Amino acid sequence: MIRMVIFDMAGTTVNENNVVYKTLMRAINERQFDFTLEEVLSEGAGMEKLQAIRSILASKQIADEVLANDIFKTFKKLLKTAYEDLDVTEQNNATPLFAELKKKGISVALNTGYDRQTAEGLIGKIGWQKATHYDELITASDVEKNRPNPDMILLAMKNRAIEHPDQVVKVGDSAIDIEEGQNAGCLFSIGITTGAQTREQLLSAAPDFVIDNLMQLLAIINGFEN
Repeated sequence: MIRMVIFDMAGTTVNENNVVYKTLMRAINERQFDFTLEEVLSEGAGMEKLQAIRSILASKQIADEVLANDIFKTFKKLLKTAYEDLDVTEQNNATPLFAELKKKGISVALNTGYDRQTAEGLIGKIGWQKATHYDELITASDVEKNRPNPDMILLAMKNRAIEHPDQVVKVGDSAIDIEEGQNAGCLFSIGITTGAQTREQLLSAAPDFVIDNLMQLLAIINGFEN
C-alpha cells in the first residue's frame, strides 16, 4: 500500500522559471566564471544550494570553501531581490493531483534543496496551505545531510509515522532526486521531464519510471494498487 508521495518543488510541482538556478549562475559568474545555465543545472540541480555551488566549481577542478561560501552569501542576497517581483505558479496539474492523492488516503509531502524560508516563500506565492493541499514540507535546512542522502525522506516518513519506505514514492526532476528516493528504499523513484534535466539525464539514474506530466503518476499508482 502506498501511504505517501514525496515531491520535489522547483521543476516538479513549482514553476519559478528557473530563477533560483539563474540566480545561482549569476552569483558564481560574478566571480569571473562563465558557466551556462545548462552547466549549472547539470551539476547542481536538486542539491542544497551551497553544495550545488561546490559541485559546480568542482566541475572545473576548483575546491575552495571560502570562495563557495562567499558565492553562497551573494546568492542569498540576489535571490531575495529576485523573489520580490517573481511570478511563481504551480506546475501543471499539481493541485488536482494532490487532491486526488489525498482522496486515496495518500499523504502529500514536498521536499527541496532550498532552505525553509525560501521554500515557504514559494508555497506562499502559490497559495498552498498545509493540511489542505500538502501534509509535509521538508527542506534542506531541516536535516543534517542533503540529497542524495535520504534524510529528508526519512524525516517525512517519521513525521507521518510511516515505518516502511516501500510505502513511499519519490518524484523529482533531477537525477539526484531519483538517487535520493533509491537511497531511502522508496517503492518507486520517478523522474519527471518538466524541470531541470532532460529525459536522458534522468534515465542515467535508473528511475523506475519517467513521466512528462504529474497526472501520469495516478496511472502508476493505480496500476500498482490493482
